Amino acid sequence: MSLAPYVAALGRGPGRSRSLTRVEARAAMEVILAGQAAPEAIGALLMLLRFRGETAPEIAGFVEALSGHSAEWAGLPVALDWPSYAAGRSRGAPYFLLSALLLARVGLPVMLHGWNAHLSGANGVEDTARRLSIPIVTEPGAAARALTEAGIFYAPLAAISPALLDLLKLREVLGLRSCMNTVARMLNPSGAAASVQGVFHPSYRDLQTDASALLGRVDLTVIKGGGGEFERHPGKPIELFGLRDAQGLEAVAEPIWTGPSRRLHEPDAPLPDPVALWSGQAADPFAEAIVTGTAALALWTARAVATRAESEALAETLWSERHKDLAA
Repeated sequence: MSLAPYVAALGRGPGRSRSLTRVEARAAMEVILAGQAAPEAIGALLMLLRFRGETAPEIAGFVEALSGHSAEWAGLPVALDWPSYAAGRSRGAPYFLLSALLLARVGLPVMLHGWNAHLSGANGVEDTARRLSIPIVTEPGAAARALTEAGIFYAPLAAISPALLDLLKLREVLGLRSCMNTVARMLNPSGAAASVQGVFHPSYRDLQTDASALLGRVDLTVIKGGGGEFERHPGKPIELFGLRDAQGLEAVAEPIWTGPSRRLHEPDAPLPDPVALWSGQAADPFAEAIVTGTAALALWTARAVATRAESEALAETLWSERHKDLAA
């Protein structure tokens, strides 16, 4: 077993090189997962893919191979898959976690998963999730219990696919991002019917949509979000890509914020800590619009309502009533 045939296909030179087929991409990843690939070959494969530009069949093949090695997570009763793999250098606190909590409170179980080891404190996704009492789980049994008790959990990528985490960490060696960042967003470990994904570069919206279609996904919304996360800027029109009933989706969500223009992350004008915003100890209309606007798109993706207008109204209600006993 060797990566040599796949490296050769990608790197033969002008007029002779080509992209991998879906079958080849899956086979190449199986070689890596089996521990049969030389580290030099892995680096060559990833950088050739970056240079050429990865294709939807390649992404789909990689995801299929990795999914086969994390099958114990499949079948969890998750309504919405919510990946978090943004670089984080241009983003503020992860308000999208509050949006995910709103979905859990309305009875839509959410699986958050990710890797953001370079973030910490107020901007750290895992740290903030823990402070919000979102269960952090490392195995499927704990995830199932968290869904029963809280309707939501966060699983670090290290618990789902250590091999994929190792591939992501090669950025530290190679100095460049690889297509494994896209693969991680596409993983959907539980096999949830609906997924939300954020991108930093708009070109990836089509790539992730096309790969999802190849994988037989049903409902997906992809946006260019804050720092690459699925987090909506409430004061801008947001282009929506993805799938609806397994068919291509292209739409625009109009702004819901009419106040002063600002960026999501402005170091000189920081927004409140998400925990303080959730508890009510702090209030900020713009931050709240981030939360409800993001939640609205997630509610619509997970089919809590039929239209985006209804999802926005529902998100506002859930936010205003977030401390009420919904069971009552």
